[in-house]
Amino acid sequence: MRDELMLAPPFDTLWAGQDAFAAVDRLEGQVFRELDGRRTFRTEVAGRGYFVKIHRGVGWGEIVKNLVSLRLPVLGAGNEWRAIRRLEELGVDTMRAVAYGRRGANPAREHSFIVTEELAPTVSLEDFCRDWPKMPPAPALKRALIRRVAAMVRGMHRGGVNHRDCYLCHFLLHLDPAPTAAALKLSVIDLHRAQIRPHTPRRWRDKDLAGLYFSALAIGLTRRDFLRFLRDYFGRPLREVLRDEQVLLAHLHAEGERLLAKYRRKYVPSGGGA
Repeated sequence: MRDELMLAPPFDTLWAGQDAFAAVDRLEGQVFRELDGRRTFRTEVAGRGYFVKIHRGVGWGEIVKNLVSLRLPVLGAGNEWRAIRRLEELGVDTMRAVAYGRRGANPAREHSFIVTEELAPTVSLEDFCRDWPKMPPAPALKRALIRRVAAMVRGMHRGGVNHRDCYLCHFLLHLDPAPTAAALKLSVIDLHRAQIRPHTPRRWRDKDLAGLYFSALAIGLTRRDFLRFLRDYFGRPLREVLRDEQVLLAHLHAEGERLLAKYRRKYVPSGGGA
């Protein structure tokens, strides 16, 4: 696989005549995630914020583990770069990449990076909706957000993209101008595990929908709200959706319960004395 490099302003000028891979390694900022082989941080250049992800290879052990589990491993930043480009083609609002590079013939040791513009001011839908059970939003705004999320996920899936981490926290609501039912903008982020195909398989479509359903369980939505989402996602009369998608509806319920139990085991302290 040949090396790749894309630099847009301001990095095309800032790194002119330099090794871009060395230059990105010199950037500094607030670290959000640091794992073996991957580092994510926020930096500022010329007064603007950017998010940087640097990948240094996952190693053959991780590649083999994924293949044995019948999953394609995420080797580096190229996956997110391709997903961003595909969503741009589909008209689904997402991040804007301003720098991307990949080099190295060994997939276990490839060096790659991606730099995206900070989306600000924004708030994740997880945070925006957190207090809805106690302080419900205006009904028109709630319906508009449901409609927009359904349209975005539908556009992704019909265009062959499944997110794999399709949760409310990965949808950012833009705050300038202030969102209203008549005018609001959402952007989907964190696409490093996204998969791109000519068509999204039903299995992966349903996994995305189950993740979204799980992440919305605690924000005070009604059954009618969930039905609105299904109607808007499928773009068909609700009676047809309920008739034809019984397998999906059963899967959403079962998977929502499974993910909720997993969350409680991981994050909710168990009771009992010391």
